[in-house]
Amino acid sequence: MGTSMTGSRGRRAVPVRAWAGAVVCLALLGTFGAWFLLRRETPPPCNGLAENASVQKSVGAAVHPGISCAALGEAIVKATAGSQPGRHTQAQAQAMKDVVFALGWGQSQKIQLDPALRVPLATALADYAPDVHEMLAGFDNEYIVNAGDNKPPWEAEGTYHLSVWNSVLTKTLRAVAVDPRAYALLRMAETHTAAGRLAAVPADATGVDLSLQPTKNARALGILDGLSDTYTRDGAWRTAVRDRLLREPAAQDTYQEDPAAYLTATWLQGLRNTPEAELANRLRAQGVDIARAWTQARNTDESTRQALIAEVDQSAQSAYREAKS
Repeated sequence: MGTSMTGSRGRRAVPVRAWAGAVVCLALLGTFGAWFLLRRETPPPCNGLAENASVQKSVGAAVHPGISCAALGEAIVKATAGSQPGRHTQAQAQAMKDVVFALGWGQSQKIQLDPALRVPLATALADYAPDVHEMLAGFDNEYIVNAGDNKPPWEAEGTYHLSVWNSVLTKTLRAVAVDPRAYALLRMAETHTAAGRLAAVPADATGVDLSLQPTKNARALGILDGLSDTYTRDGAWRTAVRDRLLREPAAQDTYQEDPAAYLTATWLQGLRNTPEAELANRLRAQGVDIARAWTQARNTDESTRQALIAEVDQSAQSAYREAKS
């Protein structure tokens, strides 16, 4: 009996030791797995911009590994800003292109942008508002053929132009838009550009010459609406965007005195009078609203106006669905 009990204890001791070893192995594997996932999913500081060779070269010596993201943002704004908005040297436009490609290039469909970089990047991109407008609208072939990362900025109309692939631009804009202050900067820059494009349309324009610019405006604004759709559902985000937009000084000039300023001020006044619950819809209607104010100020005949507004609305809705998906 004693021998039997001893043998029994011996047989049970083997699986106990085996289970103990298995538990240790599983614990080690779990620790290693967690470490591996954390290492894989944790982005590099400042989204890796400080370590990017192209960014270091074009933005300047101020960029180096270990720089704070706030200081990096300041360096980007300084290196990319022109003597006036929309006017840039080749080096400035190249720096902006290198930064956008460094952020948006890769397989990931979404960028988790460091919060300290959102407003500086929006500030830098807003300085390129005419180029961003054309890229979002997607009608100008020059921006398409020069979009590759191996294509340098090109010169036209006294400035060097920025162009990047659409997927790279939209990923960057979507990441920037998380911050309502940053999004408002981009939105206001596009508003000024859209108003300026309408103001430049000749008074006697008809057909495509009349409809092209408001349609492009609606598409550019519709893309911005689609990229921000997730955030627009947040009431606090919407309110912060409106409050930031309404800080913009709105000149009370007549359309004849300053068409662009008049269209901008008219839209801002409408936004100011919009109830909180209707803010998202009012933002999405901007392309139509500004085109309607424009046709009214030009005394466009009713049938032409209605046809044009329908075309503009279709352009805006199509762009919104495209960017939202």
